[in-house]
Amino acid sequence: MARLLVNRLSGSAGSAPPTAAAVRSYLYPDSSLLYSHKGLPDMDKAVDILSDMIRDKKKIRVIGDYDIDGVCSTYILTSGLKKAGAAADHAIPHRITDGYGLNERLIREAADAGIDCIITCDNGISAASQAALAHELGMKIIITDHHEVPYHLSDKRKCEDLPPADAVVDPKREASACEYSEICGAVVAFKVLTALYEGLGMPVSAAEEYEELAAFATIGDVMPLTGENRAIVYHGLEKLRHTGNPGMQALIRAQGIDGERIQPYHVGFVLGPCINATGRLATADNAFGLLGARDASEAERLAGMLVAMNNDRKEMTERGVAKAMKIAGEERMKEARVLVIYLPDAHESIAGIIAGRVREQTGKPVFVLTPGETGIKGSGRSIEEYDMHEAMTEVSELFSKYGGHKMAGGLSLAEGVTPQMLGERLNRICTLTDEDLTVKVHFDMQLPFSHADMSLAEDISRLEPFGVGSPRPLFAAKNVRIRNINIYGKSRNVLKCIAEDEYGTPASAIYFGEADKLAGHAGAHGCLKILYCPEINEYRGDRTLQLHIQNYC
Repeated sequence: MARLLVNRLSGSAGSAPPTAAAVRSYLYPDSSLLYSHKGLPDMDKAVDILSDMIRDKKKIRVIGDYDIDGVCSTYILTSGLKKAGAAADHAIPHRITDGYGLNERLIREAADAGIDCIITCDNGISAASQAALAHELGMKIIITDHHEVPYHLSDKRKCEDLPPADAVVDPKREASACEYSEICGAVVAFKVLTALYEGLGMPVSAAEEYEELAAFATIGDVMPLTGENRAIVYHGLEKLRHTGNPGMQALIRAQGIDGERIQPYHVGFVLGPCINATGRLATADNAFGLLGARDASEAERLAGMLVAMNNDRKEMTERGVAKAMKIAGEERMKEARVLVIYLPDAHESIAGIIAGRVREQTGKPVFVLTPGETGIKGSGRSIEEYDMHEAMTEVSELFSKYGGHKMAGGLSLAEGVTPQMLGERLNRICTLTDEDLTVKVHFDMQLPFSHADMSLAEDISRLEPFGVGSPRPLFAAKNVRIRNINIYGKSRNVLKCIAEDEYGTPASAIYFGEADKLAGHAGAHGCLKILYCPEINEYRGDRTLQLHIQNYC
């Protein structure tokens, strides 16, 4: 356990071990961090504007985004502002017809509706022209976001290009004095709300009901579970396990989850995708409606709709991944270091998911392109060694629009540009080496099965929550024999067996993935190297130990 803590809390190899205070903070995160808005730029300006709007009974419109973070942010601000007495409503852009973030239509619709102030969440930091238009139409505009601030270079120095808003609350700004800037849009929204409540003389505890959504969005937006985010998720998950939100209760029931045992996995891979699915295939207002539902029957209806949409999305994704992997296996693609795959029959909203899955299986940067209403669009997912945004910038003349960051990107091809042309150009400038494309897996230490007992599994649970930046412990064992194999699941994706390590110690084990492939590998090679984590399996009141096999070779 000491080694696991050192691995998670120390910096680079050879750095000093963590202090006792750092260990205590990791094991027992401070809940007050969620309520601190200290250091966020323009917070006072935002609070003053919102306070004036509430006092003068002016109309406020919250404009969010269609993903998990955007929906949670929108709900936190809209519901929280109403609780403070504001005349507030919301608008969420449509993924297909609007695209990401603010656009002219949303601004003009707000003006036509008599809105006095627009406040964004999880978007807006790049919306310079839209903010200017809001002012032209007589509205105040507050930007709350968590994305990187656009910039230009002047004398080789980065100069921020902030939108001309009345307040810009973003922890990534140069003016930010936040000790921790890797928070999601929903956490920024939550902090704006708590600052407003303080300014209005309301008890900050009035914001408690939104803690679980701040945690939900932090996990769903794949933020690192370090620093402040660890505290947010640690305490927010506890609230989610006993949520009083009828919509969230209905979604948890619809997915057959034991609410009191919810972990980041359930949010990231079971509940969260349902919120995302409606934003991909229909409108995110369905997800917003679920969070705001107060009638049990309406909550059940919306939860069922979201689960059904997510099931459809999963089927569409599986077909898309299968087709993409078939293309990736073609001879010309085997030589490519950057994969550009065109899927004419895939829905544009799942291109990013497919790209991520192909990247996982190939270890290469991947762009998946699909036909859109206005031309060919695409989404990319990268590897650590490849700066996707930088590569796209080098071939920017091929795009009518593009954006993103090191690990992901979105694009629209310019007229006359084909997917093949993009692939050829990206590979021509690519400098990735064979070493760069070698898949790397990190583990904590070698551990014989005799040490992987119930006591260790219980101790490991004290390190939760696990996620990006705070991974579940992984142990290595070599010369492992697999016997008594049983394969389950409609897709044959669950393998249960007895694993025996090189010292002859047997243990029950489980593997999720391509079960037939693991069984075949074990049969062909006899002994395996595996990475695993001991877990406690609870079924009908019985608690048994099982080793969860994560990787093998």
